[in-house]
This record gives sequence, structure tokens and C-alpha cells, in this order.
Amino acid sequence: MKVASFFSGAGGLDKGFEKAGFHVVWANEYDSTIWDTFKLNFPDTKLDTRSITDVESKDVPTVDGIVGGPPCQSWSEAGAGRGINDQRGKLFYDYIRILKDKQPKFFLAENVSGILHPKHAEAFNAILKEFENAGYTISYQLLNANDFDVPEDRLRVIIVGYRKDLKKKFEFPEPQKYKPVLKDAIHDLRLAKPALEKNKTNGDSLKIPNHEYMIGGFSTMYMSRNRVRSWDEPSFTIQAGGRHAPLHPQAPKMKFISQNERIFVPGKEDLYRRLSVRECARIQTFPDDFIFKYRDVADGYKMIGNAVPVNFAYHIAKKIYEDLKNNNK
Repeated sequence: MKVASFFSGAGGLDKGFEKAGFHVVWANEYDSTIWDTFKLNFPDTKLDTRSITDVESKDVPTVDGIVGGPPCQSWSEAGAGRGINDQRGKLFYDYIRILKDKQPKFFLAENVSGILHPKHAEAFNAILKEFENAGYTISYQLLNANDFDVPEDRLRVIIVGYRKDLKKKFEFPEPQKYKPVLKDAIHDLRLAKPALEKNKTNGDSLKIPNHEYMIGGFSTMYMSRNRVRSWDEPSFTIQAGGRHAPLHPQAPKMKFISQNERIFVPGKEDLYRRLSVRECARIQTFPDDFIFKYRDVADGYKMIGNAVPVNFAYHIAKKIYEDLKNNNK
């Protein structure tokens, strides 16, 4: 079964769908810092590098499904939360425009939990209505990736629609019994290298690709909370900014000073470092042979933090694949 992917990023969602048996034949990504990574890891997928606003429906091949996560910064509780009034928030409607014209059997849209915030209720309901008007039976749910073989607490809203003539409504898979933790993901990785001056990559000199971490100080906001999870806990959410990367579990949890102030445990300061780009990729369940290409390590963190975890995507894609297969019998 064929899939077209929008807002593809580095391809976490695409990798999960391929793992479930789909073939991602076409992808769309506007950010030039990602193109080399996507092309390297998806050599058989045609990459369209225009903004979705410039993509006409006729440019998209006929496929069984359309997937993608329209930019989430405008819905994020951590960001300005402007929602549909933000230019990026409006990209949802370009996604729906193409969906309406192409009429694949299914679609999947992924977004941050902030889209469910009461202040976005009107806009979110309008988006759901547009999906319905495009000819789809809609299901949506707030899920934690940790319930689906991902060693990370990561809350995301998943919207799945089946074309109405299939007379089927998507039911979300049950959470997995085992919840993976940091030890499962990164315990076997050897010492990471600090990035070069100005946080440039070590490149090909790394024995383990992308196993390097951002250097530099920590902001007052960063130091206002504990940023260490222990080996037997899932990671904090991997974010798109390297400066906000969680700290490695080799360090003890940060010491409480006051409500908005923590410090590194005195005498143990040398244990505190950010997770490496490869460690973040492992936590987001990218395989080790998935290589990220960048000059600035910040771009490596960005690609991984914006991605849908591969295993999370796989569990949802697998359910869709089974539903469509059974429907064809």
C-alpha cells in the first residue's frame, strides 16, 4: 500500500509506516537543513521540497493514504499558542485541501497535546469538521508514546480518518504492557564526544554516527527544573532545541534550592551533560543505521525532536494496515 507524506521532517512517521508494510512513495518537506538526511535514509522516495502552499493536488501521486504532522509550534503550550491564527497553524488547511482532492482511503495527522487546550477548542473542532467534510470518518486520541514501545514520555494527539465509503471507524491500538525506560535505549552507548567549537559537528571522526552532544551553558529557565531522569525511568520529552535536551542519566537528579531553582549536585558537576544526538535518536526509536546529516549539532537535535517516534508511528500504522487489508477481503 502506498503513502504520501507531508511535513515529513527527518521521516520518523514515514519510517514507522514503512516498518508496518507501507511504501512511502512521495514526501514533502520545505526545510532545506533536512533534505540531505531524508534523501540518505529514503532513497526510493521522491522528495518534493516546496512549501505545501505551492503544491497542487495533481502533483501528488495517487496513494492509499496521506500522513503528516502539520507544524505544531503554533499549538504548543510551551510556545505562543496562537493556533490557527498563526501562519503555521493555517497549513492544516493546505493538508486538508490536498486530502479532499486526492481522496485516499485514509489519512493520519499528528500534533502536540496543546491543540486540545480549551483556548484552541473552536479551531480544533473546525479542523475536525473540515476533515469530515472532506469525506472521512474521524477518530482522535491523546496518546503517550511510552505506551507504544518508546522510552520517553511524549504526549501527542493522533487524528485518523477512514474514507466514509469504507464504512469503518479507526480504533486506536491498546497500550503495550511493558513501558521501556532509558536503560533499554541508551545503556550500551559508549562515551559521547562534545561538539566542536560553536557547536559544529565532529562529522566522520565519530565512531558512532551522531554520538555527540551540544556544549555551552544552561539558561536560568533550564535550571529551574530537574532535567535528569534515572536509568529506570522513561526520558523527558525530546524537544527540537538542543539547549533543552535532557541530561544524561549518569548524573544524579538536580538539587532543589527553591521553587524555580535547581543546581547540579556539588562535587558531581562533571557528570552533567546533555544527551547526545544519537541518544536522542535512540530514545525516539530511530534505528542506528538511520544517519542524520548536519553541520550544526542544533540541526540534528531539531530533526529528532520534531519527529514522530518510529515505534509509536509503527503501532498506529500496523493497525491501519490490518484494517485496510481486512476491508479488502
